[in-house]
Amino acid sequence: MCGILGVVATTPVNQLLYDGLMVLQHRGQDASGIATGEGDAFHIHKDSGLVRDVFRTRNMRALTGNMGIGHCRYPTAGSSSDSAMSQPFYVNSPFGLVLAHNGNLTNTEQLQEEMFRLDQRHINTNSDSEVLLNVLAHELQASAKGFQLDLDSIFSAVAGVHRRCKGAYAVVVLIAGYGLLAFRDPFGIRPLVVGVSETPEGNDYLVASESVALDTLGFRVLRDVEPGEAIFIDMSHHLHHRQCAQNPVLSPCIFEYVYLARPDSVIDGVSVYETRLRMGEYLADKVARLITVKEIDVVIPIPDSSRPSAMQLAQRLGIPYREGFVKNRYIGRTFIMPGQATRKKSVRQKLNTVSQEFKGKRVLLVDDSIVRGTTSREIVDMARASGALKVYFASASPPVRFPNVYGIDMPTRSELIATNRTDEEIAIEIGADALVYQDLDALIASVRELNPKLNSFDCSCFDGSYVTGDVTSDYLDSIEHSREGGFPGARLQGGVSRQLRLNLKAAD
Repeated sequence: MCGILGVVATTPVNQLLYDGLMVLQHRGQDASGIATGEGDAFHIHKDSGLVRDVFRTRNMRALTGNMGIGHCRYPTAGSSSDSAMSQPFYVNSPFGLVLAHNGNLTNTEQLQEEMFRLDQRHINTNSDSEVLLNVLAHELQASAKGFQLDLDSIFSAVAGVHRRCKGAYAVVVLIAGYGLLAFRDPFGIRPLVVGVSETPEGNDYLVASESVALDTLGFRVLRDVEPGEAIFIDMSHHLHHRQCAQNPVLSPCIFEYVYLARPDSVIDGVSVYETRLRMGEYLADKVARLITVKEIDVVIPIPDSSRPSAMQLAQRLGIPYREGFVKNRYIGRTFIMPGQATRKKSVRQKLNTVSQEFKGKRVLLVDDSIVRGTTSREIVDMARASGALKVYFASASPPVRFPNVYGIDMPTRSELIATNRTDEEIAIEIGADALVYQDLDALIASVRELNPKLNSFDCSCFDGSYVTGDVTSDYLDSIEHSREGGFPGARLQGGVSRQLRLNLKAAD
């Protein structure tokens, strides 16, 4: 999971890109980068760290030009913090290209071999994003008319990327002297939206991972980029688009709605906030079937992303809703923090209890998901230490039993708490008196009710079904083996570790 931005404007874009990355900071806190285009020249600054720490006034002054792209990367266990892995990535042959990528390619090794043997291109890092950049560069070279590009050449090159690259990718690219290119994989797994701002000098265009970036920067949302579609905004500020994939099928990652996206975003026509409210309604119905409602005194969310679900659950069950945890906002998200010891230590630094909301009460804690169980276990302990008589736990999403190979960091099978455990066994592991998981059908319904045109989702971390059709048991076995072997030759997919931590056999 990363955040990407691309903008073509009538005025300098450095401040726009900085502000947009600040809005998308929740999608990545490990590294940040901005590239701007000025005529045929690029200006790039990137480094490890938060947006506010990477960019200083002197850096911003050097990022001149009226078009540009930005990227923020999120950290995972085993991923390198080397600034060389920061995006955007750049190549200068046969055209100057700067690329930022959100997602994960599943055939990186095959593509690397093709780059070396057939395309005669050298890859400098272990990032699949650099591989994707070189595939695009090669396809542009193959489709170009001499050393000139036109719309047909650009869209033909994207079609070539779709034929060769497997997995998830939402991409923004600057082409020196030509404009901004953006495209989405044929399944639309990772989100991408385009917006416009009408100015007296002409239209400004912005492409971003989430609509919230457009809202806060004063852009009007035009629409989501379709799966397999490419959008090109030329130097004259004309927007062109074309479907570049054969048989595209929209199958967005359902985990975006559960956890990844900001609640004020709209993805593929669906309000993330409204989706989470509906998750709370469905979860309330299941809680009522499994736990005697009269035995619950108060509903308390685990901040922040579970709040809408918890509020709606409490309202539906007629139980008081209270804020029982105060969050330190200067601590990173534990789900994406490397190392179990660091993650466990960070939980109590990140959250503190409002003791009077727990003392002498039977509490129902609501979280968006349970992945490793480390945070859940610590939180249950904190509730009991604050005087809770009973602690029930509810998850707004189903058990996470499989890896997400499309750009979300998931732990190894040994770390994943739901692997080979029943709900009752998981409840014991986290110390809860009872545990309720959302049903997958209910989770899907929570999204589809807001956009019935969505007929397919990537739910692979819940059901082990991979929409791209190329993820095999052998592939997952090799990933887990590499992870457990200490990350030899670890590849950073879309800026995140390709060691995706799980074996398909977990379903057996």
